[in-house]
Amino acid sequence: MKEVVESQPRFFFVEKGHRRGENVYTALGRSDAGRYLAVFFIYTKDQRALILSARDMSDAERKRYERK
Repeated sequence: MKEVVESQPRFFFVEKGHRRGENVYTALGRSDAGRYLAVFFIYTKDQRALILSARDMSDAERKRYERK
């Protein structure tokens, strides 16, 4: 998961957080093992990504990722 966020993924806004500054984002990218992953995270106050969850990309997300 970490390699997806640290590489050159496609970032997308997902939803506004319940607390100020805690908006949820997703990073679409490939792991070092070659898996296509969607990683959900928030930015911390010091601009680091706090990973919340990750899963394999859906077919629609993979098409979106490959178009960019």
